[in-house]
Amino acid sequence: MIATFERDGVRLRYPENWRLEREEGERGWTVSIQSPETAFILICFDDGMPSAEDMSASALAALREEYPDLEADDAVDTLAGQPAIGHDVRFFSFDLTNTCWIRSFYAAGGTVLVFWQANDLELGQNEPVLRAICASLEFDD
Repeated sequence: MIATFERDGVRLRYPENWRLEREEGERGWTVSIQSPETAFILICFDDGMPSAEDMSASALAALREEYPDLEADDAVDTLAGQPAIGHDVRFFSFDLTNTCWIRSFYAAGGTVLVFWQANDLELGQNEPVLRAICASLEFDD
């Protein structure tokens, strides 16, 4: 079954057996959706309208602090019909390769950051689900 999240005109669908947690912030909110394994996706909405470049760079910098040897490639995609910029990231943790996908784009009333991560043991199973969650992203104009 499919569950739906909606807030501030941002909507997405995710598997019902994944756990969603919400956190309020001073300038928006963050939603974390956790798979039954270790894969997860974060969606952050900042109504302060920081630049998409700054949001994706900040996420990459935070990862780099934890994993200084990570590899990152700049990337551009389309999310919710909008240009999304960010990074494709790979790093090692506990002898596993981890893949991260960071993208940021502008939505009505705020800037959105999308960040997902999965290790190499579950990437084949969870990457299609994570990409489907990203593909389901919509927002009101």
